[in-house]
Amino acid sequence: MSFKVQPSPPARPNRCQLFGPGSRPALFEKMAASKADVINLDLEDSVSPGDKAEARKNIIEAINDVDWGAKTLAVRINGLDTEFWYRDVVDVLEQAGDRIDQIMIPKVGNAGDIYAVDALVTSIEMAKQRKKPIAFEVIIETAAGLAHVEEIAAASPRMQAMSLGAADYAASMGMQTTGIGGTQENYYMRGMGGETHWGDPWHAPTVAIVAACRTHGLLPVDGPFGDFSDDDGFTAQARRSATLGMVGKWAIHPKQVALANEVFTPSEAQITEAREILAAMEEAEKTGQGAAVYKGRLVDLASIRQAHVIVKQAEMIAE
Repeated sequence: MSFKVQPSPPARPNRCQLFGPGSRPALFEKMAASKADVINLDLEDSVSPGDKAEARKNIIEAINDVDWGAKTLAVRINGLDTEFWYRDVVDVLEQAGDRIDQIMIPKVGNAGDIYAVDALVTSIEMAKQRKKPIAFEVIIETAAGLAHVEEIAAASPRMQAMSLGAADYAASMGMQTTGIGGTQENYYMRGMGGETHWGDPWHAPTVAIVAACRTHGLLPVDGPFGDFSDDDGFTAQARRSATLGMVGKWAIHPKQVALANEVFTPSEAQITEAREILAAMEEAEKTGQGAAVYKGRLVDLASIRQAHVIVKQAEMIAE
């Protein structure tokens, strides 16, 4: 363990982030009533250029008028390489109330991108005397974003989460696929007996994002799974990302919310085992031992840290 202790991520449930286009306000009430922990009102990819201004207006009204409960409420702005992004930030923060929690910044390539948005947000907060600081979530979806992932994670105190945008990432990397997440047909190896084994083409960026987030106290989140008719494929992708340390996943269709929540909610068996491990270690410490035996296996301080993660997550979800 480094002398410099890694900060803890924000203490909020983030199992599922449900997206809805700002151009379809009829969806907003349904999104608010969903079981998603985070709502992402979208001004970017799901909104055509001609509809941007109207979508922005719809989102401002929804932030002010819809009862979002205890959900984290975010707006995905347009990319910094467009003419739309500054107006997204200015109009939303000047016209919407304090209910908005977070801005999602797409296609971030370096820390300078975060600085640009941060400077604008900070000026608006001061001018409008906004009471609640706006948090940032960024999407890593370019080669530059992956190359600079750690400097992006450390770019601003506003940073709270980081997601993988598989589709644009694949395009930026020149990958020969049009699939959005999940297993890809041509990404495989042949076994010695001629059997086919499919790999995970998203493994490397997932690990890089998790490492950067855990180093700087952010929430690492898996992005979209494009085929919303394939429940098994979504679940398999979610389980892989959860195993690698991500805390949640996007939903681009309402049916994916329950799938994400199931994967990223610790089971009763996991919670029970974690609590029992903590109890076993507590007993061991009373006798001056640095480790304990639980169900025939050794548990030590590393096991304690793993158990604390599960118990803390369960408690946040319960609250």
